[in-house]
Amino acid sequence: MPIIADPWFWVLAIPAVLLTGITKAGFASGAGNSMVPLMSLVIPAPQAAGIALPLLCAMDIASLKAWWGKWSKEQLWIIMPGGLLGVLIGAAIFGFLPDAAVKLMVGAIALIFLARSLWQGRPGRATPPPATSSRPKGAFWGMMSGLTSTIAHAGGPPLAVYLYPLRLERAALAATTVVFFGVVNYVKLVPYFLLGQLSLTNVLTSLLLLPLVPVGVRMGIWLQGRMSDKVFYRIVYVMLAVSGTKLVYDGMKGLI
Repeated sequence: MPIIADPWFWVLAIPAVLLTGITKAGFASGAGNSMVPLMSLVIPAPQAAGIALPLLCAMDIASLKAWWGKWSKEQLWIIMPGGLLGVLIGAAIFGFLPDAAVKLMVGAIALIFLARSLWQGRPGRATPPPATSSRPKGAFWGMMSGLTSTIAHAGGPPLAVYLYPLRLERAALAATTVVFFGVVNYVKLVPYFLLGQLSLTNVLTSLLLLPLVPVGVRMGIWLQGRMSDKVFYRIVYVMLAVSGTKLVYDGMKGLI
């Protein structure tokens, strides 16, 4: 049967899917997507992205039900065109990048996201006033989000650069983010199929991991009020720090 036989893949993939499902449920939603960085430690980064995409699409459906109708139409009109353009650019680049380059990019994104999160959460940081909507800024960061999302499913940090300073109401922020990535992820299915990332092996592996999606989402709902975001962030950040550092090292080693 054409599935991944390496036991270390499953040791890393199972908790990665559960952690991502937890964040997709709205618990510690700023923790990011750990699936691709962790899977990429034992399989090629493009293959990890191909396995993760169907799982993310399933999570998007569950998340959309929870946040239905609470999104900001104004902000979606600003960021969505750039996001779709970013998918096209990312698809064009994806086909030409060697595995080492993708690993380097995935690792760098993970470490940049980690550094930004720790900097923003530093003690004594003054809270800036809310920013105002900007179509050029929203279009640019939406494009960067679509681009990084296509290459490594890591579109959260670029989108956060634009959305977080706006200080949208929490439900509106979560819902807007869910809709944006829901559309982007389903559009990505087309270039991923054309690029061969939805191979039989990848799809079967995704199907085997699919039952973990509702488990992770339910865990996220259950954890609301039972575990502090701070503890969960620490768990995810340690995993991102280790996997990101290893991927940067492997990527640089492969390119030199």
